[in-house]
Amino acid sequence: MARATWKPHEKHGELTERGDLPDSVHAFPKQRKEPLTDASHVRNAIARFDQVRAVSDEERDVAFANIKKAAKHYGVGLTEKDWHELGRQPSTRRNTADRKKSARKAAATRKKRAATTRKKVR
Repeated sequence: MARATWKPHEKHGELTERGDLPDSVHAFPKQRKEPLTDASHVRNAIARFDQVRAVSDEERDVAFANIKKAAKHYGVGLTEKDWHELGRQPSTRRNTADRKKSARKAAATRKKRAATTRKKVR
């Protein structure tokens, strides 16, 4: 099990931008992804865990440890015991071929509608 790097950040009113947050408040500190600054952000990080791309299994271990620590701090219930229960593959990656097919179909539809509109205008 990875060791958590998360630390609570209490300066909510003084922040002006997301970039002002220290690395230690993010689930994925190296990538600065999924800030864990309150209970709402912890729930969001849990829900979107499988959507984070370009991270290794070791980085997911650290992120899950950080989420667990932040969830305990903010009183968020977490039933999962391991990050594998949250998923590993982003759902959009699994459906890349379907998304490309849908995008081609949508482009063809827009092109057809544009041609029909031009005919009506003339």
